[in-house]
Amino acid sequence: MTDNRPAATPDGRPVGSRARWAIVLASLAIIAVAVLTVVVLNSDDEPSGTAPAPSATVTQPGPTVTVTATPKPTSSRTSTTSPDHRTFRYQPLWPFTSETAAAAWQQAYRSGGKQPWHLDPAQTALSFTTGFLGFDEIGLVVSKSVRGDEAFVSVGYRADQNPPSVAAVIHLARLGQGDDAPWEVVGTRDSSLTLTQPRYGAVAGSPLTVGGRITGVDEAIRVDVRQASTGQRLGTFCCVPAGGEGQPWSTQVTFQGATDPAVVIVASTGGHYQDVEAFAVTAIRTAD
Repeated sequence: MTDNRPAATPDGRPVGSRARWAIVLASLAIIAVAVLTVVVLNSDDEPSGTAPAPSATVTQPGPTVTVTATPKPTSSRTSTTSPDHRTFRYQPLWPFTSETAAAAWQQAYRSGGKQPWHLDPAQTALSFTTGFLGFDEIGLVVSKSVRGDEAFVSVGYRADQNPPSVAAVIHLARLGQGDDAPWEVVGTRDSSLTLTQPRYGAVAGSPLTVGGRITGVDEAIRVDVRQASTGQRLGTFCCVPAGGEGQPWSTQVTFQGATDPAVVIVASTGGHYQDVEAFAVTAIRTAD
């Protein structure tokens, strides 16, 4: 049976229309508060209805790596950064007579850019050939190989329309400290004309026995004794007739006026296409 009695208060009195509406409104308010609370709690976990905004990507710099084995300073005229200590293992021939002389040029270069060709092994080899030795006809760089602090530069000439001919392979090494240490001529890598006596870096004086081997036809070998600090020859012998396949040659030359720590011995030959077509050099330390 359906109970149609009007609503009553807790003490049993009937509830009026206005009171009933007040109860209904209060109940709806309680329900709304509950729903709102649930929504707020859920919104803390994940926003509803829209995708989350993209966040900015921040790239952190990687760790700094310090290399101590073989540092590579940036080449600069004014740079004072030096690589690991460089040990010079050869006899200086030209253009400097010592590491002190090379360091003096470095200071002049850093302050005013003096003679930058010292930093180029090919230009140094050509200056040695045409300037110091006076072999004007040998003005080509045929090839160049540089590995670290050493370089081999082939200098030569072109006869008529023929391909370039190599007159000598000049050996150079960097003399001094720093990334702007200059290149120094220290000898030649010989092939058809060799210079094996006196021994490289030996202590010797005048008269001097000079010799080696040669491959060629109708050769005439000239021997000069020179030093880096002066342009004049200290001694000359011309000429030793030679030829054949790897045939020995030898002569004796006297010299005087040596003041540098070392002197340069130069053997040269030519006469087929031009005055000088092949040469070889070595160095000795002068006797006290």
